[in-house]
Amino acid sequence: MVRKKAPGFGNTMAAYILLMVTSFSATKIYAQTITQKLQKAFLIFEADEQLSHAISSLYVIDAKSGKVVYDKNSGAGLAPASTQKVITSATAFALLGKDFNYTTSFAADNHSDKLYIFPSGDPTLGSERWVNTKPDKILSGIIRALEQHKNKINTIAIDNSRWALDYIPDGWIWQDIGNYYGAGSEKLNWRENQYDLLLQSGENAGDPVRIVGANPKLYGYSLRSVATSAARGTGDNAYIYFPLNDTTGIVKGTIPVNENAFAISGAFPSGAGQFFAELADRMIKTGIAASVPEIKPVASIPAEDYTTIYTETSPPLDSIIYWFNKKSINLYGEALLKTISYKERGYSATDTGIAVVQDFWKQNGIDVAELNIVDGSGLSPLNRVTTHAMVQILQYAQKQNWFPSFLKSLPEYNGMKMKSGTIRNVKGFTGYHTSSDGKTYIFSFLVNNYNGSASALVRKMYAVLNVLK
Repeated sequence: MVRKKAPGFGNTMAAYILLMVTSFSATKIYAQTITQKLQKAFLIFEADEQLSHAISSLYVIDAKSGKVVYDKNSGAGLAPASTQKVITSATAFALLGKDFNYTTSFAADNHSDKLYIFPSGDPTLGSERWVNTKPDKILSGIIRALEQHKNKINTIAIDNSRWALDYIPDGWIWQDIGNYYGAGSEKLNWRENQYDLLLQSGENAGDPVRIVGANPKLYGYSLRSVATSAARGTGDNAYIYFPLNDTTGIVKGTIPVNENAFAISGAFPSGAGQFFAELADRMIKTGIAASVPEIKPVASIPAEDYTTIYTETSPPLDSIIYWFNKKSINLYGEALLKTISYKERGYSATDTGIAVVQDFWKQNGIDVAELNIVDGSGLSPLNRVTTHAMVQILQYAQKQNWFPSFLKSLPEYNGMKMKSGTIRNVKGFTGYHTSSDGKTYIFSFLVNNYNGSASALVRKMYAVLNVLK
């Protein structure tokens, strides 16, 4: 007996097989198309006149599978600028934990009129970004504690033990150091180690620029201006320089004409010094001190010699890193690097922190030579990092329980979650993007030694990254 096929069965089966083959081929072709589109876009990008003497690197992987989507020069060490902050952030999350807090303690001497300060490198002390870190809240808290304990203070002793005193990393340039983004990290930081300087320009281009104020008031330092007025709309082109071992800074450059209180932000030569001066001022006004207390660094203080009267606790690490990446605060990067050093090696120094960072990522499969870094923020032009290493670190991060906090900290540019980086003739973007079809990509894109407009270059880099959308 011959069984008859159901009507249309052969045609239906053939059509089904054809559909599966077509779907598979389409998927394969689509995957190839992403790579091909990136290749085409990158060729156009590299051929641009702005890149005639530049070197560029782009590395893209599929976040789920880890497969390489595109690779151009991923093994080349390039200056990363602030994209380097993703390295410091991920390392801090991994080694300190997202709930880590800094503490700064204040103690009264049990036998004399000393106030002891035990700092921990907290970069948020006196910051305006959180209610509990604001300068007035902290200073008022210390004064209330001293009044309650009826302490009169003639000496302030600060514990600087196991903390390197060179708070500016190697490789930072003079033009940066005096300005807010060039603030160094100390064991005691204050107001993010920055202030606003108010300038008044003239009516005509070339007129001198006067200094009309500072917020907060500067103690122990003065500034003089050799800056000049420039055409309206030219913006902020003024820089603050503080010569080494000098107490007088210089303002150079230009600001627009007809400005009465044009604000530029500078870096305290010493955040700790500014804190001591502001605290002493409060002490004198409240009668806690008769005159400015003597400041004495101390190496160690026996616990039985003092009583803790006040403690400041920082926001948790995930909140610190949120602002670190969102606003690209270089001070936070340097502080975190030194904190990592202190926790892992018992001594805080930039080079020790770098060694810890390199060792950690070496244990996670990244060649030390791919992380040739000299600071925690990326400000130094001496840093050399590969896009391959950056992507590997971001791939590691997405598998950790702190990843939601890390991802939240990344700014959004061009509709993509990514950290940007900018120093002279350097531009970079590093981050994650989920495409319209639901695929997530991890990428790092660095350009060194381009010429011309930074904004024009950014538009061209976006055109390449748009392929991932």
